[in-house]
Amino acid sequence: MTSQPLQAFDAAFFRQGYRLLCGVDEAGRGPLAGPVVAAAVLFNPDTQLPGINDSKRLTARRRETLFDLIRQQAAAFGIGMATVAEINRLNILQATFLAMRRAVDQLKLKPHFVLVDGRDFPVFTHRGERLPGTAVVKGDGKSQVIAAASVLAKVHRDRLMRQAALEYPLYGFDRHKGYGTAEHRRLILEHGPCPLHRAKFIRSLIQHERELVST
Repeated sequence: MTSQPLQAFDAAFFRQGYRLLCGVDEAGRGPLAGPVVAAAVLFNPDTQLPGINDSKRLTARRRETLFDLIRQQAAAFGIGMATVAEINRLNILQATFLAMRRAVDQLKLKPHFVLVDGRDFPVFTHRGERLPGTAVVKGDGKSQVIAAASVLAKVHRDRLMRQAALEYPLYGFDRHKGYGTAEHRRLILEHGPCPLHRAKFIRSLIQHERELVST
C-alpha cells in the first residue's frame, strides 16, 4: 500500500470535521528486552508525506529520513515510554497503554480524533477531557498518521537500544534491538539476563529451553 491510500483513509475523518487527527502506535511490544515506546502524531488535512508506510515495511535509512520530516510537518508530536520495570509490574499490554498515554500527554495541541494501531483503544485525555477515537487493526499500513507514529516510535526505540548495546555489550542489542532472535536467546542463556531483560519473558524463555533439554 502506497502513501496515497493511507492519505485517503485519513481524509475520511477530516471530512467528518476533525481538523487535527492523531495517530498513535508503539514499538517494542514483543521483544525480550528494552522498553516499549509509543508515539503520537497530529496531522491536519493538508499534511502529505510521500512514501510513508508501516515502519516495518521501510528501510532503516528511509525511517531515519521520515523521522525528521514527520517532526517538521506534524502539527504536534509526542513520544512516551514504559520502562522494563513498569512492564514487569504491569504486564506488557498495560505498559503499552501507559506509553501511549504518555505520548498523547506530550502533545501541545488537543487532538480532535485519535486513531490507535491495533484492536484495543485505551482511554486518552487532554486537560481532563476524554478524547474520542477508535482502534484500527493493522492501522500502520492503512492510515498515514498512524504510519507516521509507527516511524517515530520505531526510530526512537532503535536509538535507545543502540545506546543500550554500549552499556550491555554482551547481548548485541544494536543488532536485534531486544527481539528474541536465535543469537539473542543464546546470549541470554550464556550470560544470564541483564537489567534490561523483561522478567516474565525471560522466565518463559528459560522454561522453554529446559523443557527442550528434558525431552
